[in-house]
Amino acid sequence: MIRLILALLIPWFVFFTIGKPIQGLICLVLQLTLIGWIPAAIWAVWALNNYTTDKKIAQAGMGGMPGGDGGDS
Repeated sequence: MIRLILALLIPWFVFFTIGKPIQGLICLVLQLTLIGWIPAAIWAVWALNNYTTDKKIAQAGMGGMPGGDGGDS
């Protein structure tokens, strides 16, 4: 829940918390424009959702993609 709030308020920071610093820097550059804030927040929420789903799959013992990015980054 805290990460979801962070994804809306500070989108770039969420990428650092899920272990994707390069995407975090790209998101920060996008967020620096006022128009880019909304796409950055959407991207952060989407990435957080994928991270959460990958963790649940791994906990269920079904494996998951190495790196936790779902394979389409």
